[in-house]
Amino acid sequence: MSVIEIENLVKKYGDNLAVDNLNLKIEKGRVYGFLGPNGAGKSTTMNIITGYIGATSGTVKIDGRDIFKEPEQAKKCVGYLPEMPPLYQDMTVREYLKFVAELKKIPKCKREKNIEDALNMTKTDQVENRLIRNLSKGYKQRVGIAQALIGMPEVIILDEPTVGLDPKQIIEIRQLIKQLGKKHTVILSSHILSEISEVCDYIYIISRGCLVAAGSEKELVDQMAGKNVLEMEIKGNKDAVTAMMGTVSDVGKYEMTKSDKSDNVNLTIISDRENDVREKIFYACANSRLPILKMDFKHKTLEDLFIELTKDYAAPEKKKRRIGKSKAKKELQEDIDKEVEALNEISHKEENK
Repeated sequence: MSVIEIENLVKKYGDNLAVDNLNLKIEKGRVYGFLGPNGAGKSTTMNIITGYIGATSGTVKIDGRDIFKEPEQAKKCVGYLPEMPPLYQDMTVREYLKFVAELKKIPKCKREKNIEDALNMTKTDQVENRLIRNLSKGYKQRVGIAQALIGMPEVIILDEPTVGLDPKQIIEIRQLIKQLGKKHTVILSSHILSEISEVCDYIYIISRGCLVAAGSEKELVDQMAGKNVLEMEIKGNKDAVTAMMGTVSDVGKYEMTKSDKSDNVNLTIISDRENDVREKIFYACANSRLPILKMDFKHKTLEDLFIELTKDYAAPEKKKRRIGKSKAKKELQEDIDKEVEALNEISHKEENK
């Protein structure tokens, strides 16, 4: 069952197209990765899913509820950690989580249990009475995740959760994300390949606001990596190497070039992804008494795919980019102002009840 459905989503900031007709579905109970270069539209998409900003067109449904038509109900299904966690530095951790629980309108009878669960899951219970300003960057990030967990929503969205952390803190946050994935649907946005590779079950690669690939890491590599390439340097002449290759079956295409050394040959073999010919070639060379001086096996990784799929991502000319950013900033501020105004109206109505 899809917990999030995005159809034909478009977001424009002036002349800048941040999200371009995006379509995707997110199933329950998995850790998803949004992978793309800086400026690809990842954060914009997340901000739209959480209802923080509006869209130019398209629909976003969370647990069957349209984020634009039923925002209050849809937002209850989502916990969000932005790239810059919205922490109140002069509050203690527990005070802050209590404040968040009140904002999210968690019933009083459930608040304490919610806070305790969030503290325990993020291992911030040992610092719950300390001022947030005195915490390390790693603990502040944990507190940010704890506030996203208040209300125990089905979906947890984390935008660049390890930015600015040291290696030890990065490992700890990644382990925490894996734990969260056992009970929640987690969406992780990052441009760090190792992070997506290690943590995520399913990957969406986004470039210039478009979805360019989707699947598990293995599926993406298997479907799109193409051929294996085996590069070798063999001691022997061209005729001897050609005769040796004639004894080997199913090796695919190959070509030979003369090595820098007069008595050596460079051999390049291109084979299907599932056909690893190294063992065959090794024994064939041994039987033909042709010493292998070098053997380099190459196949595409997630990093290779990422570079290939996003290589067409190019920023506009500097002048146009500055103008676009200015318009984007203005329109983003307008969206934020509208959201604040709407929240104030809701708060005013609550007070008058």
